[in-house]
Order: sequence, then C-alpha cells, then structure tokens
Amino acid sequence: MDLKFGDVQETALIPLAIKASETSRPNARIRDLKAKEIIDTLGVDVSKFDPFMSHEGVVARTIMFREELKRLIKKYPDALCINLGCGFDDKFSQVDNGKITWFDVDIPDQIAVRRKVYEDRDRCTMLDGSALDGEWTKNLPKSDMTIVVMEGVLEYFSREQVKTCLNMLCDSFPHGYLLAELHSPFLEKHGNHHDAVKNTNATFGWGTKSGREYLELDSRLRFVSERSYNEEMKKYSIRGKLFAIVGKNINNRLAVFSW
Repeated sequence: MDLKFGDVQETALIPLAIKASETSRPNARIRDLKAKEIIDTLGVDVSKFDPFMSHEGVVARTIMFREELKRLIKKYPDALCINLGCGFDDKFSQVDNGKITWFDVDIPDQIAVRRKVYEDRDRCTMLDGSALDGEWTKNLPKSDMTIVVMEGVLEYFSREQVKTCLNMLCDSFPHGYLLAELHSPFLEKHGNHHDAVKNTNATFGWGTKSGREYLELDSRLRFVSERSYNEEMKKYSIRGKLFAIVGKNINNRLAVFSW
C-alpha cells in the first residue's frame, strides 16, 4: 500500500483512527480491517484523533448508518447507492445485498488517494465528484430509487452550500433518500473545543436544532426521521449515559430525508 501520512486529510484520520482502534479491541462493536490496515501502514501516532467521546460517537454513527442503510436496502433491493464525500469509508461491504449498485464519490484528490487503498469491485465503483456540482451524476445508471449517504460531510458546509447540495441531489435523481449527519448550533459556535476536530484545521459549518430546518432549502424534500447518536452511545458506558442527559441537544444526529 503506497500511502503516506501527508496523503490523508486530518478530518479523514479521525474516523480511520477510531475504527482501527475499535477493530483491535477484543469485543469490537464494529470491525473495519481496511481502516486498521491504513493506520498500520501510516505508522504514525494517531492517538490525538481517538479521544473517548469521539471514539464512542464514531462507533455509534457507524452502527446507526449501517442499520438505517440495511433497512432502506431491504425495502429497495435494487437501489442505486452513493456514498457522497466517502473519504476512506467502506459502507458497501457492510450492507451489500448482492444486488445494489454502489458509487463511492469524492473530490478528485481524495479519490486518487482512496485508489491507493481500494480497488473498484463488482457493483462498487469510485468516482470523482463534488457535493456542490452535479456534473458527475450524468455518468450514473438510471434508477427508480437512489440512496445517498453523507456522513461527516455536511457539518463542514455553510447553509448556502447545504442548499446547493440538496438542490443538486433533487435535480439529479427523480426519487431518493438522503442519510445525513447533522450537528448542532452549539458545535457550530464551539467547534474549536471538539475533542478530536480541535486537532485539525477544520471548522464546523451551519448547525441545526432540527433536520426540519433543511426543508426550507428545497421544497421537494421530505423529513423522514432523526435520531441522536446519544441513543446508541448511552448503551455502552456511564459517560455515554451522562452525556445523553447533559448533552441532550448537542450531539450529532442521523437524519433521513426523502424526495
């Protein structure tokens, strides 16, 4: 694997480091051997990207996105699935039913680095593309149902960029679902205190109190559901239970929309 530390964006290191360290645990709640392989290959100390609360949050969101994806894929077994802003994430192997067509989409620089780690697979293809420009969607096969995943992406966008992205998705696909990670106005204002992101140069964008605020940005969008990561995190530790109380409206959420 021809991968160097400078190849990996710092925000991509956070989930990678956490998935790798969780995979190494005896009773791992999620297993991501590719993440472990990447971190081992980089051969650098990434402990600053793996503090307790971020660790629990990434584990929770991985489980929640996987289960929601499986539920939708069971309902639409031939769906066109897109991991938009995929980074190094490999959701396809977690949810593949043997029928879905999957595209891992990210900006050209990121896809170039991803290709050092992954190869295209049967029904799973990497593609250059931006969440703010729909040109790449013209290369996709037509489908009655499209499922788009945006994990760890929209939280870095301004309100105007989120609107551009939502408009692009609704313009490009006749029917679809969006699984989106959302964050709060508190994190937008105090992101420099985030236990992992503070160690990067990234800044958080527009935060929302409810996913329903997204409906103002495109009239075609419908709100389906929204769940805080606290629901999963509180299952595993006292600190997770406490945070679910004191940080009730602060933690990130998985929101589902349709159009």
